Amino acid sequence: MTVGSETTLYNAPPTDVSQNQGAFRTHFNFPGRLVPGHDDHGYGPLATVVESLLDPDTLIAMHPHRNDEIVSWVPAGVMRHDDREGNELVTDREHLLVMNAGRGFWHEERTLADDPPLRMLQIFVRPHSLDLEPRIQHGPIADPVDDEWRHVFGPDGSDAPFTVRNAVDCFDARLEADSSVDLPDIDGRDTYFYVFEGALEAEGTRFDERESGLAVGDGMVTVTAREATIAVAFCIDPDAPVTRQGTIGR
Repeated sequence: MTVGSETTLYNAPPTDVSQNQGAFRTHFNFPGRLVPGHDDHGYGPLATVVESLLDPDTLIAMHPHRNDEIVSWVPAGVMRHDDREGNELVTDREHLLVMNAGRGFWHEERTLADDPPLRMLQIFVRPHSLDLEPRIQHGPIADPVDDEWRHVFGPDGSDAPFTVRNAVDCFDARLEADSSVDLPDIDGRDTYFYVFEGALEAEGTRFDERESGLAVGDGMVTVTAREATIAVAFCIDPDAPVTRQGTIGR
């Protein structure tokens, strides 16, 4: 933990909460656990960030979600989605998928035999209300610009390209070695970040691949890439009203 005049920066090693189902493996990152004594594994509306790995020729059979806002972020590889609404969607580096499950949504995920191994993040946001209308969003995402944060999703009613039904904005960045950027900052929000690949340094603390940090307070935090790095960051309203009955994001 690093303490500044206006911001407290917490850090966490790679999670030890994992499930190994052979060709499908998951690692659960809980942003609330970065804060000592915090009584919630989530941090406000951000419930968990799950690193999911699928081998080629893997099927995750049709299953339901309820009261979860689920974002599939795929920096490389291919994730194939089918659902009971008749959608057959491909999510990759150039596309994003958001399932606003609401009162209920069924889907399956797969990779084909000639697909590359898949490593992605599935982000679970707690909605502000129970049993909302289910919906799905899928489409192209803006090209990334090196050493800049790209807006990935935000709350309903915002100008974000994709939306979730609570006060979380997500950004990603691809940073060249030795480049520095300020963490995304929104008034009244705290910022959680996750190093997907590479290494960052902030306030004298190093964050390696699969490590995470949480900046609490109003001060600006600058991160420096110690090697080529891919990172995601979430600006979270910790006091936003949330539901706690999601299939996974409880």
